[in-house]
Amino acid sequence: MATAIAPTLPRRGLVLADAIPGARTRDIALVIGGALFTALLAQVAIPVPPSPVPVTGQTLAVGLVGATLGARRGTAAMLLYALLGLFLPVYAEGNSGWDVITGASGGYIIGFIFATGVVGYLAERGADRKAVTAFLSFVAAQLIVFAFGLVGLKLAVGQDWSWTVHNGFAIFIVGGVIKAIVGAAVLPSAWKLVRRFERG
Repeated sequence: MATAIAPTLPRRGLVLADAIPGARTRDIALVIGGALFTALLAQVAIPVPPSPVPVTGQTLAVGLVGATLGARRGTAAMLLYALLGLFLPVYAEGNSGWDVITGASGGYIIGFIFATGVVGYLAERGADRKAVTAFLSFVAAQLIVFAFGLVGLKLAVGQDWSWTVHNGFAIFIVGGVIKAIVGAAVLPSAWKLVRRFERG
């Protein structure tokens, strides 16, 4: 099984998930798994008053899901996560419902969908195979999340831009850098394991 996929893995356009045999059934399972993984990391939430938005593991999930699944499946997984949260308590701190989307955290959740697609697109072009480019792709994804998040936060709370940028972005910078470092360490290492498995 491994020798059958070994010649194709280094090609551009393929991501880590493509090392798993299968087609449509595999892709469905991966999309569901990506959504559930995001839901799991969403429960890693640390309040940071006075911001109404907690520090969570969701942006780490965005980077990992996008890079491992690719743009199409990654975007589908994050869209599924966003939709599940309308009915099930899978958002941060076990929240759910439309009021979360229209509230302080809603813009961030919408941003997850677009950011995952960007990370997946970059991974399909090899960005996740080297530490520096993996780090930069995670940074780019988080900036996209924050761009959507800040707009949603401002609309939800009605504060000025100074308050919004500080409480919706600045206080999360250190955590964002740490998540990007995790991605830069995990993804190239995962590719090394895949190549080692190929060599058998």
